[in-house]
Amino acid sequence: MKINGLRWYIVSLVALATIINYIDRGALGFLWPEISKDLGLTKTDYAIILNVFTFSYAFGQTLFGKIFDWIGTRTGFILSIVVWSAATMLHAVATSLTTFAIFRAILGVSEAGNWPGATKANAEWFPIKERALAQGIFNSGAAIGGIVSPLIIGYLFVFLGSWQATFVVIGLLGFLWLVPWLILYKSGPDSHPWLGDEEREYILTGQKNTETNSEADYAPTSKEILSRKESWGVILASFFLDPIWWLFVGWLPLYLSETYGFGVAEIAVYAWIPYVGAMFGAWFGGLLAQNRIKAGWTVNKTRKFVIGLGGLIMLVSLLMTVKASSPIIAVLLMAAILFGFQTVVGNIQTLPSDFYSGKSVASLAGFAGTAAKLAVVGLNFLIPIITVNSYAPAFVVGAALAILTVASVWLLCGRIQPLKPKT
Repeated sequence: MKINGLRWYIVSLVALATIINYIDRGALGFLWPEISKDLGLTKTDYAIILNVFTFSYAFGQTLFGKIFDWIGTRTGFILSIVVWSAATMLHAVATSLTTFAIFRAILGVSEAGNWPGATKANAEWFPIKERALAQGIFNSGAAIGGIVSPLIIGYLFVFLGSWQATFVVIGLLGFLWLVPWLILYKSGPDSHPWLGDEEREYILTGQKNTETNSEADYAPTSKEILSRKESWGVILASFFLDPIWWLFVGWLPLYLSETYGFGVAEIAVYAWIPYVGAMFGAWFGGLLAQNRIKAGWTVNKTRKFVIGLGGLIMLVSLLMTVKASSPIIAVLLMAAILFGFQTVVGNIQTLPSDFYSGKSVASLAGFAGTAAKLAVVGLNFLIPIITVNSYAPAFVVGAALAILTVASVWLLCGRIQPLKPKT
């Protein structure tokens, strides 16, 4: 049996895993008004729990980057999603700050595997010219997860009548995902029995970089990866960029609750809107990159142009959000911010496979992910301090981060092309 376009089925499954990932991680924020009321927990407790998750997520990025390079994409995803789904269900029995923190730590380590795993799957299954689009499809899963999370969680909470039951039901979704994954993902494209010869040739041939007449087969050790300024361009760009996304993933429900007095049901009405912009941004960033490369632009020019454009969109929208006069205007501006974010992030996430190959791609993606989540930890500690009177200072910080993200790529990454050993 042969399946035409098998690579698109693979990336669609990875995107679906990302949707589930965001439903699971988002549940705590949306259910927090009820959890805090039942258990007597505070906004500071929420920040602590959020940072326990983020610290664990940072560690998990590097850990799972190595795990995916060691055991492969298929088994790596199985391990990651089984653990995070079980951790989600365990939230139902949490009764204190300590127990929430423990279960959140397990969730953070295991959910982190989704990102280096997706980057590795992208590098394995897609030619260079399609990687930004494939990464955009995968990233649209995060956006779609943001869209459906408040609606699904809000509906389940109303239908089931308790936050505990809601955690159990959403935790089951990951176990259901395993069924098509185990059936479809049998191996990489070089030996998959359901992949047609023409598509196999298209994928494997397209992974050669014609600009340099190189197969980009440079796969250095972790020490050498960290000795290259191009790697630090990727790491620092991720460090500065990721807190912008998590400003909304972690704090949007509380922003709506504190600024406008919304409860769970009202938050669900508004909180999905920014992620519509993110979904379109993920597609836009990938399609624009693919279009420019097909038009003859170099990978270097394409990546820097698309990243710069997305950074400009974020900068302008973040500054405008400072003066948002109503909840609908605020969430529409946030949609523009996340549109710009996703335009940028898909192209940044392809940089590891632009520079390296083989067993170095997920490793660099993991290092970048760890740095990104450490930056988010700092943001989470900062938010309760600077948002005592309003969230405007948080948006100003986001604007500065947008500038630093673009600068990291433009100044440190040099010419974006496959690297060669220093000796």
